[in-house]
Amino acid sequence: MADPAALEAGLGRALEACLAGFRGLRDLRRLSGGASAETWAFEAECDEGPLPLVLRGRLGGTEAGGASLPIEVEAALVALAQQSGVPAPRVHCVLDASHGIGVGYVMQRMPGETLARRILREERFAAARPRMAAQCGAILARLHRVPCEDLAGLPSLGAAEQIAHNRRVYDELAQPHPVFELAFRFLEECRPDAVEAALVHGDFRNGNLLVEESGVTGVLDWELAHRGDPMEDLGWLCVPPWRFGEIDRAVGGFGEREDLYRAYEAAGGRSVEPERVRFWEVFGALKWGVICVGMYGIWKSGLDDSVERAAIGRRASEAEVDLLRLLAP
Repeated sequence: MADPAALEAGLGRALEACLAGFRGLRDLRRLSGGASAETWAFEAECDEGPLPLVLRGRLGGTEAGGASLPIEVEAALVALAQQSGVPAPRVHCVLDASHGIGVGYVMQRMPGETLARRILREERFAAARPRMAAQCGAILARLHRVPCEDLAGLPSLGAAEQIAHNRRVYDELAQPHPVFELAFRFLEECRPDAVEAALVHGDFRNGNLLVEESGVTGVLDWELAHRGDPMEDLGWLCVPPWRFGEIDRAVGGFGEREDLYRAYEAAGGRSVEPERVRFWEVFGALKWGVICVGMYGIWKSGLDDSVERAAIGRRASEAEVDLLRLLAP
C-alpha cells in the first residue's frame, strides 16, 4: 500500500499541472476493494470550490492482477468511453513514474450507490429498479459502439480464448467439480461463430454500476475491458450471482431480459441473439465458479487467511446450482 504522506505530496505535484486553480487536497482516504489496483478518494481544493475526485492506480508496489489492463490503457479507455457518451467518470490527470508515487489516474468522483443489496432492497431506489434493465441496455449499446480500434494495449478475447484460459486455471487448481466439467463440455460444443469485435466492458454488472433515485448514472471498474463479442456483456449482467438473492429477476436482480434486449436494440445495439447471450451466461456462471475455487485455494495456501476469501470459496457450490439451472432448466 502506498504511504499516505508520500502519496499526498506526489499527488499534489501532479494536480498542480493539470487542474486550473488547484490549491491543495484534503480528506485523502483509501477505499475498500481494489484487487488489481488501489483506490483513494479525496477532494481537490480549487479556486472554484472543492472538487470530489478518485485516484486509481498501482501505487507503492501494487502489481496488476490477473487479466487487468495496464493502468495507462485503462485510463485512456475510460477517457475515450466518457468522451463517446458513455456515463463513465471524466479523467482529469494521468500519473506516471515521474510523479514518484507509481502509476495511476485521477478521475471524477461521481455520485451514486454501488452496493447491490441497497439498490435492490431500499425504498429510495424503488422507482429506479423497474427502469434499470432498459437503462443498462441503452448504455451497453452506446458502449459497444465506442471506437477502440486504435487504442494500443486493449486485448482481443473471443470465446475460444476465454474458454481455454479458464480451463487452464481450473485444471491448475486441481479441485474437481463434475458440474464444471459439464459446463466446459457445453461451451465447447455450443461455442458460437465469431462476430465482428466490439468494445466489451468485461465486468458490467450490478455492483459496478452507480445508481441514484433516477436509475443508472455511471459505469465503473473498466480493468477487464477488451475487444470481443458484445453479447458477452449482456450475458454477464444476467449471471445469477449478480442478482444478489433476487433470483427471479434475470437482469441484475432488478429487471427482465426482454427490457434489456429491447432497449439495447432500440439504442443502436446489434440484433440480440438469445442463444448467444445464453452461451455467455453459462460461461459467466462457470467463470465465477472457477474464481470461487481459486479463492478457496488462496485461503487454503495461507497466502490470505481472511474470512472473505474462505466465504467466497464456499460459493463454488452456488455456481454449480446456477449452472444446473442454466443447463437443465
